[in-house]
Amino acid sequence: MVRVLLCLSVIVLGLALRRFGLGLGLPALVVKYGGSALWGTMVFFLVAIAAAGFSRRRVALVSIAIAICVELFRLVHAPWLDAFRLTLAGALLLGRIFSPWDMLAYGFGIAVGVLLDRLVVPALIARDSAQRAPHSAS
Repeated sequence: MVRVLLCLSVIVLGLALRRFGLGLGLPALVVKYGGSALWGTMVFFLVAIAAAGFSRRRVALVSIAIAICVELFRLVHAPWLDAFRLTLAGALLLGRIFSPWDMLAYGFGIAVGVLLDRLVVPALIARDSAQRAPHSAS
């Protein structure tokens, strides 16, 4: 459940960054590649949720493979695919233009996901377990 909440938080943050980042005066590079990094973090958590039995390392490797494949898929062009890429969903899921820099941002985002998974997930689980433990009578 913790990973689901983290994933949803990353999605909301990514959408907010893309929607409001420029209006808040953030540089275009931060908005563009920050969104790509958050997309990588989201992919990490989606893989971690779908393959709960995988090690973090394996989740990261699968996430990297997915990110690279999605980026390389941008080099494939067909009328129906390009039309989908022009929609909001298509732009968010597949992107529009191939960029090797996006792969670097995805890698950074996946590394952030690994770090969050290593630090935040166990801490929240421990806190939850402590709250559920029976309290001794004083």
